[in-house]
Amino acid sequence: MIPLIAGYIIDFLIGDPQGFPHPVRLIGKLISFMEKALRKKCSLAEDERKAGMVLWFTVVGTSYLVPLIILLVAAKVNTFIALAVHSIMCYYILAARSLRDESMLVYNNLHAGDMEKARKSLSYIVGRDVEHLNNVQIAKAAVETVAENTSDGVIAPMLYILVGGAPLGFMYKAINTLDSMVGYKNDKYINFGRFSAKADDAANFLPARIASYLMITAAYVLKMDYASAYRIYRRDRYNHKSPNSAHTESVCAGALNIMLGGPSCYNGVLVEKPVIGDNKREVKNDDIIKANNLMYATSLLCLILGVALRFVVMSIS
Repeated sequence: MIPLIAGYIIDFLIGDPQGFPHPVRLIGKLISFMEKALRKKCSLAEDERKAGMVLWFTVVGTSYLVPLIILLVAAKVNTFIALAVHSIMCYYILAARSLRDESMLVYNNLHAGDMEKARKSLSYIVGRDVEHLNNVQIAKAAVETVAENTSDGVIAPMLYILVGGAPLGFMYKAINTLDSMVGYKNDKYINFGRFSAKADDAANFLPARIASYLMITAAYVLKMDYASAYRIYRRDRYNHKSPNSAHTESVCAGALNIMLGGPSCYNGVLVEKPVIGDNKREVKNDDIIKANNLMYATSLLCLILGVALRFVVMSIS
């Protein structure tokens, strides 16, 4: 519990300094290295599927075992050293401040009226084409990113840490990173990344739903439209190609009384996607701030309730 609280506070205060060494980037490099090595032995679709499974188990297993071994060694040296190392690991796993900073960079550029910089800063956090997006579309994309990543970038890692400490947290980050790098349904990854995509859906099944109810509660605490948040969540939580991604998006859309989702362009191709929420008003720049407030309130609720529950379980046992 203490490393999670400490990691949360460190992330809140300093976030992810640019250029600073980060374990998740090392996970990404391991994925890239192994993909190149494994693809050399693939000639058939079945070979790609098997290679993708080898990639997944190797990366996920390594991401769990390395921090576990480091913590065990640190514990042998000194309890306080182990506590400090564990806290730093938890800080690395959480991404609330990074999500806020990147999205607020979009907000600041929009507020300054610099559309080119706003599009460029948006391109760092979304996969869609941004070249022709207007102010409203840019703000909406930023809100969608904050809302979706509240689950898999903030709440899910916290829940896995609560269950199994930093090693399980890093295991989740590996699963998430694998999906973001190889879990695509295009010609290149439809077979190779199939297992990674399915595993990510499974890993996020419960966290997405827990995050949604925490976010509805956070909307109530922040005096947002929590009734609409619940209504839109129940109606639109599956309006996405992913079984989990629309859960927190739908809550956010309802809480802010805006419409998210809809068609977007990816690599020059228009992709039709369902809308999420009701079109009660146009998305504004300030909605980026509101989405971040909702994200932080949700994460704080998760921290408080998670630590309290963990304490109760420990007391009983």
